[in-house]
Amino acid sequence: MRYASVTDRLYTLGSDKWAVHFAARDRVAQGQDILELTIGEPDIAPAPELVEECVRALKAGRTRYSNGRGEPDLVAALADLYRPRLPTIRDENILCFPGTQTALFAVMTALVQSGDAVLLGDPYYATYEGVIRSTGAIMQPVPLQMRHGFIMQPEDLAAAITPESRVLLLNTPHNPTGAVLDRNTLEALGALAIAHDLWIVCDEVYEALIFEGGFASPLEIDALRERTIVVSSISKSHAATGFRSGWSIGPVEFSRRLLPISETMLFGNQPFIADMTTAALRGNHTTSAQLRTALGRRARMVTRMIEESTGLSCHMPSGGMFAMIDVSQTGMDGEAFAWRLLDEENVAVMPGSAFGAQGRDLIRVALTVPDAELADAISRMAALARTALTGKP
Repeated sequence: MRYASVTDRLYTLGSDKWAVHFAARDRVAQGQDILELTIGEPDIAPAPELVEECVRALKAGRTRYSNGRGEPDLVAALADLYRPRLPTIRDENILCFPGTQTALFAVMTALVQSGDAVLLGDPYYATYEGVIRSTGAIMQPVPLQMRHGFIMQPEDLAAAITPESRVLLLNTPHNPTGAVLDRNTLEALGALAIAHDLWIVCDEVYEALIFEGGFASPLEIDALRERTIVVSSISKSHAATGFRSGWSIGPVEFSRRLLPISETMLFGNQPFIADMTTAALRGNHTTSAQLRTALGRRARMVTRMIEESTGLSCHMPSGGMFAMIDVSQTGMDGEAFAWRLLDEENVAVMPGSAFGAQGRDLIRVALTVPDAELADAISRMAALARTALTGKP
């Protein structure tokens, strides 16, 4: 039987990147005790009042079709949220989606096609490659180096731009590295976007989880607003990953063109989830603050332990849920180290190669487990590193 070419483009870009994670889950199912540091799943529950709001909405019959843009109360809450950055915002700038991933897929579908190219930092979030290649476009990786704190350098971006470039995909705070772009860097990158007539798509899902420094968005910069689309959700900020509730904010004309794509895909979100999302955005919840405190504390602990006990290099993240560790001194790349760590120490981490060529010598460690469990995992990691470096346990 024949298939569309998209199935070939995406054939190895789904769960294959998460092989270590799924192998660890299989071992857990078989009764093995595994310390899992693979995915960005917050280790606290959503605020109880948000769950109660969702149940209330269900019982109230909020289970019927929505419209293609989003429930009016949620759209209004998003307008209020983004008005400080986009003073002219109105409903037509906003579309609601089931999660950041769906929003990003729709946005890329609206912007690029075969023959086009998307610029993005490498390392990059694992699903970005699939989102881009699903459209027929190609990736143009821009190297993010640990010596620069994994911050995209304007000169590296300039060197990567070609006539085929159409979109600059940014992610701040960055997954997997935890790097946060400041306003000066955004302005410098934005100047190149203007010079080469590039769209800027900015994934800001970790915005609420910055524990060192402050947040800046290209949406705040007057000269960039006409070419900027932001995608985000409540998945991380409110520990609500399973609710799948996100959005896009972009220019009115872009959003008009995006709306039929959204309607073709799903024709509206679930009203009861929209009600819960509205409550999340308008409420005074402590979830983000709790997460920020815990993640910052764990990031500092991991960085200190790695540097003191392993001889490896660890980048101190400024936000997000992960830390990146360079394991090249062990003589192994990230893939080999991750599998040995799972097999010999019962610790699951993500090999950096899942996030692009620049991640080859790195591993990504999730900071989303209790402190004692995380410290135990790093101690086991140190033991493997010492064995690899000295030949002795």
